[in-house]
Amino acid sequence: MQEAAELRMSVAGRAPISKRLRVVSILTVFVMFLVLLMGALVTNSGSAEGCGSSWPLCDGKLLPAANAHSIIEYSHRAVSGIAGILVVLMTVWAVREYRFRPEIPFLMYTAVFFIVVQALLGAAAVMWPQPDLVLALHFGISLTAFAAVLLPTILMFQMERGTTHRSKPISKGLIRLVWFSVIYVYVIVYSGAYVRHTNSHLACLDWPLCNGALIPELSGAVGIQFAHRVAAALGLVFLAWLFVRSRRERDVRPDIYLGSAASFGLIALQVLSGAYVVLSHLTLTAMMVHSAVITLLFGALSYLCLQALPEYRPREREAAAKA
Repeated sequence: MQEAAELRMSVAGRAPISKRLRVVSILTVFVMFLVLLMGALVTNSGSAEGCGSSWPLCDGKLLPAANAHSIIEYSHRAVSGIAGILVVLMTVWAVREYRFRPEIPFLMYTAVFFIVVQALLGAAAVMWPQPDLVLALHFGISLTAFAAVLLPTILMFQMERGTTHRSKPISKGLIRLVWFSVIYVYVIVYSGAYVRHTNSHLACLDWPLCNGALIPELSGAVGIQFAHRVAAALGLVFLAWLFVRSRRERDVRPDIYLGSAASFGLIALQVLSGAYVVLSHLTLTAMMVHSAVITLLFGALSYLCLQALPEYRPREREAAAKA
């Protein structure tokens, strides 16, 4: 089966996705996105202790109590369980059909690893008190798991189309900027999660100033909130530069240009949604929009990292088969 797929890819230049794998992949990406949003809903609605200190049961029972916090927390656990099953199913299927593309097995095994870590962190947070520095890791790990199922799905659709665009090189400076951007945005994600878990959202009551000051007293919750704002502002500058830099190579690599444009647009929207969170005084809608946008932004930057990698070169025997 693997040799047949390899030969099909090398001769035709395409690797069609089976209909069932297509459905499973798209569904897995959607459910992983839903897990992230529901995790944000749990934190932002104050439902983290909705099931008490028991896990995987809710207050020691199979079904949650008839109150909003218990239902929200238990629904998040249920959807996370479904996501885990889908990730494993997608991994088995995708690895079997696309073993000849090393990126796909690597990413799928990464997804399995991080969704297990995500579940263990969630269970630990329920059963034992955790410091805010540890709790803030949970959202970033969930983002990594989301990206690790999004990218193989994108790659499979690219192969079906017959091109990944990655055979055309880009400058080393642009490659470094892409990887720096995704790492830096991960730092922004962590600082934002730390703001949530330390309840520092309204330490600055206005925007863009902080309590009427351009630079407030940098201590306690105000310092945490202000540091996150500065990190987000610098992120906007970095992604603006990434967008400008990618314009120089858009004729050769339009995929990098479009991904950079999307990333810049999303971080601008992220900054504005952060302002909305403050100015609306923490409405649930504002906080959920904020979480959704950062998820899309991280997905866009992860796509850029994939596209910045050199194209996988077939082995010599595959080249011979093509000839």
